[in-house]
Amino acid sequence: MNPNVLLITVDQMRGDCLHALGHPVIQTPNLDNLCRTGATFTSAYTSTPSCVPARAAIMTGMNQKNHGRVGYQEKVLWNYEHTIAGEFAQAGYHTQCVGKMHVYPTRNLCGFHNVVLHDGYMHYNRDRSRTTPLEWWDQCDDYLNWLRDKAGHGQDVMDHGLDCNASTVARPWHLDESLHPTNWAVTQSIDFLRRRDPSKPFFLWTSFVRPHSPLDPPQAFLDLYDGLELPEPPIGDWTIQDDEAREGLNPTTRRGIVHERMRQKALAAYYALITHIDNQIGRLLNALFEYGVKNNTIILFTSDHGDLMGDHRLYQKRLPYEGSAKVPFILNDPTGTLRLKPGKRVEHVVELQDIMPTLLHSAGIAIPSTVDGASVVPLAQKASSEEAPLLAPAWREYIHGEHAFDQLSYHYLTDGKQKYIWYSQTGVEQLFDLERDPQELRNLAAQPREYASLLASWRDRLIYELKDREEGYSDGSRLIVGQKPKNCLNHLVS
Repeated sequence: MNPNVLLITVDQMRGDCLHALGHPVIQTPNLDNLCRTGATFTSAYTSTPSCVPARAAIMTGMNQKNHGRVGYQEKVLWNYEHTIAGEFAQAGYHTQCVGKMHVYPTRNLCGFHNVVLHDGYMHYNRDRSRTTPLEWWDQCDDYLNWLRDKAGHGQDVMDHGLDCNASTVARPWHLDESLHPTNWAVTQSIDFLRRRDPSKPFFLWTSFVRPHSPLDPPQAFLDLYDGLELPEPPIGDWTIQDDEAREGLNPTTRRGIVHERMRQKALAAYYALITHIDNQIGRLLNALFEYGVKNNTIILFTSDHGDLMGDHRLYQKRLPYEGSAKVPFILNDPTGTLRLKPGKRVEHVVELQDIMPTLLHSAGIAIPSTVDGASVVPLAQKASSEEAPLLAPAWREYIHGEHAFDQLSYHYLTDGKQKYIWYSQTGVEQLFDLERDPQELRNLAAQPREYASLLASWRDRLIYELKDREEGYSDGSRLIVGQKPKNCLNHLVS
């Protein structure tokens, strides 16, 4: 029988929040062990750092130009010919998603045999003045109805008073830990192991909503970080130096100077949510053992995007900086069939579009021609013998990322060693040497004489990437400032 496949994703986890990669505070023992026995990709990015477009890349294996979602826009139909779940199902796998999908319509299966859904707080579903009864959140969401059954009628995930995008406000989870959405996702995943078809291999996507806000870890996990000296946020030479509008007072701020005690508490809660997820992943791994499938289940762990958490006085996601755009990416194969080198750190730049081809390749399933990504397995393999060293596979030179974001709309390119950013509405350029300056403290584009050649080479690459785009960002010889950005390209919404 083909191997089982377990895809674990979290929402809004930074790429640097793994103890195995040297984080000075975070506790992630189960993820660290997956790194130790598998391969960790240290230059993994999301091309479009927000939930909807990032998940389109995961589900289709396409880049953003082809899946059509280049910004954040809800209520746009998901109608792709090939999806990761659909390909597994056609190959004879029993497929299941538990947790966050963030697709439209909300109950769209996207190729899965079944979805047990919790998308978190969905604004368009919550606004009953804009939606039909079939779209209302309490009609669509499986976790909410489960919570009300377990904790009592009238219970809601927002009863603790936190906003779903409150990156600077934190408090402990207000109910029993077993009722937390993180525990629920694992409880439902384990239930799938119980009732799956044992004659088929399975593809299970366990999709956590946390550590996305609200920052509401159970008290025991918040206590782990109480009183610790937490990392200071990097403040680049290019960032805002003051906050005249006092945006830092907004609990859902995207930028601003936040009271230090509040920042520290928020950061502690963010780390606590990650450790809580890690503990529950340990619970899920133990269930794989108990159901006799641990040694035949390939695991891939990643996030849809990160969270700036105060870096450069910025919060939440969407922007192209490392805290937002860089994600964890771990591939683990206890079957041994992929010949991964245990503990290998892969520096090649990979992206969420690579998940679908990686997992299909791992299961021996043909990769559809619509897929733009590539399997990362060859990057992480060990040599077949000492006499036959493994040749480095051909790989992409860089990735192109972007996000429509009003005046902050941008495009970025990175090879994991350098990063170029162009803000399309203002023409502002940034260039960072990530090898020498991984925290993006120094904008080399501010010194055009010294770095003119390097800046021009990256700019030429972006001109090439954008030359046929419908927004008119490039005419093939130059970048054109001020063209109106779109959240979705024409072929998606036509």
